[in-house]
Amino acid sequence: MQACEKFSAEIGTAPACRAFDVPRSTVYRRRESLKGRPIPKERRRQPRALSNEERQAVLDELRSERFVDQAPAQVWAALLEENKYFCGIRTMYRILDANGEVRERRNQLRHPAYEKPELIATRPNEVWSWDITKLKGPAKWTYFYLYVILDIFSRYVVGWMVADCEAASLAKRLIEESCDKQGIVPGQLTVHADRGPSMKSKPVAHLLADLGATKSHSRPHVSNDNPFSEAQFRTLKYRPDFPDRFGCIQDGKAFSRDFFHWYNNEHYHSGLNLLTPAMVHYHQADDVVRRRQHVLDLAYARHPERFVNKRPEIIGPPREVWINPPADRTGA
Repeated sequence: MQACEKFSAEIGTAPACRAFDVPRSTVYRRRESLKGRPIPKERRRQPRALSNEERQAVLDELRSERFVDQAPAQVWAALLEENKYFCGIRTMYRILDANGEVRERRNQLRHPAYEKPELIATRPNEVWSWDITKLKGPAKWTYFYLYVILDIFSRYVVGWMVADCEAASLAKRLIEESCDKQGIVPGQLTVHADRGPSMKSKPVAHLLADLGATKSHSRPHVSNDNPFSEAQFRTLKYRPDFPDRFGCIQDGKAFSRDFFHWYNNEHYHSGLNLLTPAMVHYHQADDVVRRRQHVLDLAYARHPERFVNKRPEIIGPPREVWINPPADRTGA
């Protein structure tokens, strides 16, 4: 960039940018950012600064047994009483900070660095996502709790339950029944959820361990780590017949029974290229795609002039589904 600026003063901005393969907008933007600002000089060591040996002497004094638990102001005052002076209080703080030794002394909660979950499913019953949502009850501040387990590859709801409370024992029972229904074997399944109390409970963790299933959790306060369950709840609550409130728990169960039958067997899911979750989950997608392609081929044979760009082609469901794909995978 500096060479381009130098030659632009001699031969012009446009020729210099072409020669150095630099966009002109970048040159103009840099000029605007530097306009009216002094050009920063290379930082040099101040002659009044402590030498490396003096800084080490201060650090050794602060680390000594008698001063290790005292604040720099207390150390500074105590040394003055002994006719010793190394540096000012603020300089002591800077030396400690440069060595990572300035922190809150009180015992405060320190959150660990949570790792971003990266899960891939290439077939049904490989990764399940589950969550709990509230359904409004007949009166204010009353709720029913809808538990839903979703296969992320096929979007098929493998298990659901409506209860009047959120409890780890209910979640354990639902997961166990869903695994029995789907014939899950040890080492086959990964179960992903957020960090709710039921999701992190010991009964659920022990059940997954007994089933040979791997458990996975979202990062705290990151809804994107559980996108399939969140999207499914949105589909549920944006249905035209979704009521504002449910009169009783039986109403919630009846509505959920009708909804999940429609969602699994009749809903042409946009994420599955307009196939139903049941078609993908029970390996019927290839036959359906073949039949649809046959219909389009007949339509093309009758009127090829109506298909201007290319011959119509049906695309099947995705071959792999990710929760948080790696950066290189996202770019591809």
